[in-house]
Amino acid sequence: MALQKRRRGPARTAQQRSAWMRKSGQNRPLVQGCPNCGSPRIPHRVCAGCGFYNGKKVAKARSTEAAE
Repeated sequence: MALQKRRRGPARTAQQRSAWMRKSGQNRPLVQGCPNCGSPRIPHRVCAGCGFYNGKKVAKARSTEAAE
């Protein structure tokens, strides 16, 4: 059975991963609608519109009415 000669460091692993993500368009994070409010958000992230994640309120929602 073959064994590796040297261990790949974390910096090199991160560089390879980012190059792979840039190269392949199908592996980029998709924007989906939030199930709570419908605003666009990246999967597995807190919604910026309502502050919900996994059906629970975890962050303060960004208020657009306060700016007016």
